[in-house]
Amino acid sequence: MMMDIRPIRTDADHEWALAEIEQYFHAEPAPGTPEADRFDVLATLIEAYENQHYPIEAPDPVDVLRFYMEQNRLGQADLAQVLGSRPRASEVLAGRRDLSLSMIAAVRAAWGIPADLLIPRRAAA
Repeated sequence: MMMDIRPIRTDADHEWALAEIEQYFHAEPAPGTPEADRFDVLATLIEAYENQHYPIEAPDPVDVLRFYMEQNRLGQADLAQVLGSRPRASEVLAGRRDLSLSMIAAVRAAWGIPADLLIPRRAAA
């Protein structure tokens, strides 16, 4: 069973691996079996190929804030309450000011948004 696994070098190889792994979504293999090992190897190969060829860029912190606020029916006044001032909230939402570490901590504490989603890309790179 394991011998039919091959490197994923092309989109066709990727499609093949996705079709192969799909069967395990319908019938999960028992841990410690050759099928479970095959699933793990396929998942690792697929993840490596997708990370290299289809990377997902981290979201912009302002987009994260706007999305959270929209989903929770919150406005700029709510963000101002978390950040401590209306002008600061306005500057952040307008993209004129990055979130500081203290602002990130406040948003994380108040709204539960993971801090890594609030770190500006320039600072994270």
